[in-house]
Amino acid sequence: MPTNNDFLTSADEEAIVAAIQQAEKNTSGEIRVHIENHSEKPPLERAQEVFYQLEMHNTAMRNGVLFYVGINDRSFAIIGDEGIDKAVENDFWDCTKDVIINHFKEKRFKDGLVAGILRAGERLKTYFPYADDDKNELPDTISKG
Repeated sequence: MPTNNDFLTSADEEAIVAAIQQAEKNTSGEIRVHIENHSEKPPLERAQEVFYQLEMHNTAMRNGVLFYVGINDRSFAIIGDEGIDKAVENDFWDCTKDVIINHFKEKRFKDGLVAGILRAGERLKTYFPYADDDKNELPDTISKG
């Protein structure tokens, strides 16, 4: 089983952080990625828990997005805060998840996350465009559990 340490290379992690930074250049939205080896909880429930642990619910416009990956559990979830959830179409998260999972099935984990992050960034830009007074409210780094 892969672990946190060998799921992504350091170059993969740098590419994911760069994708987050690129996506956030055009939006006030905040994107985070959290990776952990295992959780006893279902992925969506665990993602919601991590969302609050990372204080993603504290953004000014409630427009944070979390990409959660459980490596050993082969689980994945995306959740958006209430501001973005109210704005995007009902199937947006499922369609984004499908894009990522198609890459994951081919063991292209970095490519899947980058594609999902950039897709989310485009949608965030539509509903939450960047303004001159925007500040980066959350770190762009990958959190690990």
